[in-house]
Amino acid sequence: MASKNSVKIYASDAFYHLYNRGVEKRQIFLDQQDYSVFLSYLQTYVSPKDVQSLYAILSYNKTSPKEKDKALKLLRLKNYHSQINIVCYALLPNHFHLLIRQKDAVLNSFMNSLGTRYAMYFNRKYRRKGVLFQDVYKAVLVETDEQLLHLSRYIHLNPIHAEDLSVDEWEKTSFPSSLPDYLGKRETHWIFKDHILNYFSKTNPYISYEKFLGVTSDLSKIAKFAIDLNLE
Repeated sequence: MASKNSVKIYASDAFYHLYNRGVEKRQIFLDQQDYSVFLSYLQTYVSPKDVQSLYAILSYNKTSPKEKDKALKLLRLKNYHSQINIVCYALLPNHFHLLIRQKDAVLNSFMNSLGTRYAMYFNRKYRRKGVLFQDVYKAVLVETDEQLLHLSRYIHLNPIHAEDLSVDEWEKTSFPSSLPDYLGKRETHWIFKDHILNYFSKTNPYISYEKFLGVTSDLSKIAKFAIDLNLE
């Protein structure tokens, strides 16, 4: 029998919660470089590909062989800029969460490319062999606006809960997430936060996203959600 949320029948123009963890619950991020590399891969896949600049690098006679090889690999790399929006994310030592909007049915290609590329980096860096992730990634179709909003909160509170912090201590967490973008502390061009923030007020603090994070954000419920997803 297929594991929970592993059977994927994809709908176009739909939101999905994607997650996976390390094989045998092992860590898939061991230092800040690992987090940065995963995010850089994510950014590359969902940002516009500057084909003109890459061809210019290849045609310039003073470009080094190493630079040409890098440009050629980027040209060949799949790109999902027009098909995938990253709504929010959180990375923890042994698992990750992504909330995405899919315009076309490309999730399987996108996630397989991302997972394979990161696993190759990880195995090369740590001189290991074999699979990195426990199984194929899990995907949950978001069916209501309420589910969409609460998933964003769950994802953003996940790193806070993992380090036993209160909601107002979110800046102390060492685990990367898109929360700083949602609270106006950072602007990441490939995070489509308006899919969530359009439901909230930007001027009234009582109906803001920040207020939403704290209201009824019972961390025991967050922990139960993690157990239900088989992440604990």
